Amino acid sequence: MTALWGGIEAGGTKFVCAVGTGPDDIRAQVRIPTTTPEATIGQALAFFQEQTRERGPLAALGIASFGPVDLHPGSPTYGFITSTPKPGWRNADVAGPFRRALNIPVGFDTDVNGAALGENRWGAAQGLDTFIYLTIGTGIGGGGPSNGRLMRGLLHPEMGHIRLPHDSRADPFPGGCPFHGDCFEGLASGPALEKRWGQRAESLPEDHPAWALEAHYIALALMSYICTLSPQRIIIGGGVMAQRHLFPLVRAEVVRLLNGYIQSPAILEHIDTYIVPPGLGDRAGVLGALALALETR
Repeated sequence: MTALWGGIEAGGTKFVCAVGTGPDDIRAQVRIPTTTPEATIGQALAFFQEQTRERGPLAALGIASFGPVDLHPGSPTYGFITSTPKPGWRNADVAGPFRRALNIPVGFDTDVNGAALGENRWGAAQGLDTFIYLTIGTGIGGGGPSNGRLMRGLLHPEMGHIRLPHDSRADPFPGGCPFHGDCFEGLASGPALEKRWGQRAESLPEDHPAWALEAHYIALALMSYICTLSPQRIIIGGGVMAQRHLFPLVRAEVVRLLNGYIQSPAILEHIDTYIVPPGLGDRAGVLGALALALETR
């Protein structure tokens, strides 16, 4: 019998739960609105318990979660979401209920590290050992491996909360981050776009000035990541980047801002294949969680 794995893309808007072995073999999948921890985790757990009854025990479960999260296995709050601004989820134990109820290994990481694993195994980062996966949507987060190992340290990368140059005369919007105001997430996330322009990003026409400004902020952040982490590729997903006309704007702005300093053909000659959308599309998150499970065996 083929071993099956479970994956949870634990997002601030929805939990996507799946059982399978990879992109071409998803046996079951469900989307659950993210409400309270008790209700959301309870529904997700019920899904996996039903799948276990039908298909037998899973080999492992991977949870790729919004954060911030505690990733240190020796910590009493390992597997918890910690200082999130999302109401009701601060200090919520996400991994523990699944580990106790299903009695299987449970891998736990950030949503972006999970997506990076999925892209590395099946998507746009195959064969690479140092790259960034960035998501720009309800929030902004980033992660990925450096020399083949996922970036962790004191905590985990919080790439959405770096500070960016902000010309308040050109852009008087003060920023929407409850912690930092005009950090990257506060200036360029989906909610920031909506607050600044008074309408959701997907309703803004392609020639709206929002997109040049958005590309500028994204490129400022990418310039910092390129100069500090030297990634072999940058993969950008999330709801805001579903506006595919953003990619050429971002690429051109990155080249302009770097101004010839990074002398690499990847940037100078092949920028279209250096800054790319996820190879797994909008499935990067849940398939990343499945990839996390495969590494947890």
